[in-house]
Amino acid sequence: MEVTGKVKVVNPEQQVSAAFKKRELVVTTEEQYPQHILIEFTQDKCDLLSSYKQGEAVKVSINLRGREWVNPQGETRYFNSIQGWRIERLAPEGASQAPPMPTAETFAPATNLNEDEPDDLPF
Repeated sequence: MEVTGKVKVVNPEQQVSAAFKKRELVVTTEEQYPQHILIEFTQDKCDLLSSYKQGEAVKVSINLRGREWVNPQGETRYFNSIQGWRIERLAPEGASQAPPMPTAETFAPATNLNEDEPDDLPF
């Protein structure tokens, strides 16, 4: 799955335990009702966020995770999380990879047209 939007927050890395670290990213979607999506990057994926700044347009590849937990009173609870595993910058709107097409005025008109010459085009 993927989430696209603009970076709202890149939190610092958190060392949760001796063997586990995470870093959180908040992406704001660009739709009629924008959503602020919290995405966790864990372990070696934390470093992926180092070069991203607030306001950048990104596409984040995610996995949905769910866990079951039974509290001391015996009640079962369920928790969801969104884990990121890849992030990439999106080109700004209006920017394209192809150069713009020149306008018709930049081409010189043909001057050596001969209507009596046979046409070799098949259509």
